[in-house]
Amino acid sequence: MNIVLIGYRGTGKSAVGKIVAERLKMKYISMDARIVEKAGMAIPDIVTKVGWPGFRDLESAVAREFAGQDNLVIDTGGGVIERPENIPALKPNGFIIWLKASPEVIVSRIKDGTQRPALTQGKTFTEEVIEVLSQRTPKYQDAAEFEIDTDTLTPEQVAYGVIEACRP
Repeated sequence: MNIVLIGYRGTGKSAVGKIVAERLKMKYISMDARIVEKAGMAIPDIVTKVGWPGFRDLESAVAREFAGQDNLVIDTGGGVIERPENIPALKPNGFIIWLKASPEVIVSRIKDGTQRPALTQGKTFTEEVIEVLSQRTPKYQDAAEFEIDTDTLTPEQVAYGVIEACRP
């Protein structure tokens, strides 16, 4: 079985995923890192070259690739839920956990990041986070088998929650 972490950027998927993988002796996988590896370029360059639809095509291919593997902690990109085929690909062999946070906390955590181009045009960073998060929240809710609010928790505390949620 795989542990699949979903959620918006800045909710702790990468930090938590690494901790969970280490503690459970599983392999940590970043879908974004695999996309970059496959494309041979950084995410902003991918989006510039092929647009968000092209990026999402790569993301879906990576979701299918990892869905066939076992004993992974998969750190998905925040938009993995944007394509309807991604969660059904990951779910049969994965326990899906939504790491969530408030827009204010997300903004404070990722405001200095440069890894992703804008998802919306003509909006402030905070407005974009609020808008995109409001659109994605129902999709995260539908996909998740468990959710953890990370606003006031350390990555170690969230990792503990993930591990406990996965216990039979």
